[in-house]
Amino acid sequence: MRGPAIRVENLGKMYRIGGPVERYRTFRDSVAQGFARAGRRVRSWFGGGNGAAPKYETIWALKDVSFEIQPGEVVGVIGRNGAGKSTLLKILSRITEPTEGRAVVRGRVGSLLEVGTGFHPELTGRENVYLNGAILGMKRAEVDRKFDEIVAFAEIEKFIDTPVKHYSSGMYLRLGFSVAAHLEPDVLLVDEVLAVGDVLFQKKCLAKAGELSRSGRTVILVTHNLGALQHLCNKAIVLSKGRMATHDHVADAIRIYLEALNEGRSTLLRHDVTLSADQKKLVEVEVNSILKERPVWITGEQARLKFKVASYAKQRTDIIMTIYDNQRRPVASCTTKRLKAGETPVSPNSELEWCCNELPLTPGVYFINVALAAHDEILEHQEDAVHVEVIPGRCYGRYVETRAPGCVLLDYQWITKNRA
Repeated sequence: MRGPAIRVENLGKMYRIGGPVERYRTFRDSVAQGFARAGRRVRSWFGGGNGAAPKYETIWALKDVSFEIQPGEVVGVIGRNGAGKSTLLKILSRITEPTEGRAVVRGRVGSLLEVGTGFHPELTGRENVYLNGAILGMKRAEVDRKFDEIVAFAEIEKFIDTPVKHYSSGMYLRLGFSVAAHLEPDVLLVDEVLAVGDVLFQKKCLAKAGELSRSGRTVILVTHNLGALQHLCNKAIVLSKGRMATHDHVADAIRIYLEALNEGRSTLLRHDVTLSADQKKLVEVEVNSILKERPVWITGEQARLKFKVASYAKQRTDIIMTIYDNQRRPVASCTTKRLKAGETPVSPNSELEWCCNELPLTPGVYFINVALAAHDEILEHQEDAVHVEVIPGRCYGRYVETRAPGCVLLDYQWITKNRA
């Protein structure tokens, strides 16, 4: 394929808030609307009203978005909720028409925008595979050739002749992705729907996306999984309030995305913890950072978290913090239970500081969950209380590469012995 696989020029999509639901119009609807507008104008001439159409509030889901994607590129799209990511994919997949600008997609498009996209609930899995193939413009012989591979990837051999309305969301997802990826699309569009799959299936999907890219096909992936973004994508698009913040290198895109996440937020985070109906607790978590704009730690250097407790239950209370990587896998867990026996670590107006003198984490984004517990019972738990970016540094006397595999660095050495 010569030229870009996708070209987007000044793309915009406007929605009307509070008005009637927009629906597909027939020729009869258009003629009727024309007569209705003419009637309103005539009434306005005779004082029957100003003839003006009702005004509704509008919002731009996308505005002035332009980029090009070449064949064989894997491009990630990231941004906060409501940034316009799903709207962009719906326009590229020709589900939604843009209000302004244009999007040109060359070749056959396969898309998985939500669970069950393109499936007819009354048809069996087998029938839906052939239906989707027909929608993509494939001949029956082409679908026959790929059918066994599609079913094997989806792992639903036993249920392939069952109506899909009886499928679980996971079965829907596996079959939907398998159909979209295996029916030889030139462009594959995948929304965050993969987040509902299990970890093993996510790995299969990401591996398949990489395989499609190596075969010259184009993949656009909307995701919040920054790890997948770093290891799979060539470029990344950051959307912010419907506008494109960048279309550049993945590392720059992640930096801009994190800055947007921290916009308007302090590194001092507060969380209300309720232990009983009439007793409220306040815990503050303070993050040290090398930057004022956002929490950033350096591999191999000191990392600190400060906990402030205004009040607490009369029973012994412990703080538990768990660090997760950007694929939500637990990396480490720390608790105040390691303090001396009999000592109450969380006391009125107390301050506790967690300190790691030589941070052994590889570069990436990490999320920290915080919980309060008493006698091994969780009293309150806050997910993603803190998220920090770890950037490369020196650890154990050596510099850590940006894409070092794994999450935790080990201080190790090799010992060799010569055999006689």
